[in-house]
Amino acid sequence: MESKISRYIIRVYALIINDNNEILISDEFQLNMRMTKFPGGGMEFGEGPIDCVKREAMEEFGQEIEILKHFYTTDYFQATQFYDDAQLVSIYYRAKFINPIKFKISEKSFNFEKEQNGAQSFRWININDLEPDEMTFPIDKKVVKLIKQVEV
Repeated sequence: MESKISRYIIRVYALIINDNNEILISDEFQLNMRMTKFPGGGMEFGEGPIDCVKREAMEEFGQEIEILKHFYTTDYFQATQFYDDAQLVSIYYRAKFINPIKFKISEKSFNFEKEQNGAQSFRWININDLEPDEMTFPIDKKVVKLIKQVEV
C-alpha cells in the first residue's frame, strides 16, 4: 500500500510551569471540536521553532515568553488527525513568562462564552493531578507522561 503522506505539519508548544508545580493548559474550540492541549501552534514557512512558539505566545497570551530549554520533539511517526496527506512533528519547549500574567486564567475547563472556532481559555493544573487522557492529542498525552517522569 502506497503512503498518501506528502508533507509535514510542524507544531511548537510551550510548557509553562509555575512555582506551585502547575502547568498551563489551553482549552480551545477549533475545527468545530473541543480540544485540551498545551499552548502553541503551527510553524510557518520561514520561521524557526523558537520564533514560532514566541509568536504563538504573543497571539494567544498577548505576552512574551522566554524559552528555557528544549523538552521533546516527536521521535516516532504520527499522522495528523485532520489531514490524510500529512505527518505531524511536534516540538515542546520549557518556557516562562517574562512579565507577570496579564490574561485571564480560568478555574474551569472551556471557560468561554460561545463554542465557536477560535474560542480559547487557559487554566493551571497541578502536574501531579494531570493525566494523559485529559489531553486531546496523542503526542500531548506522551508529553504528559514524560513531564511526570522527569524534572522539567
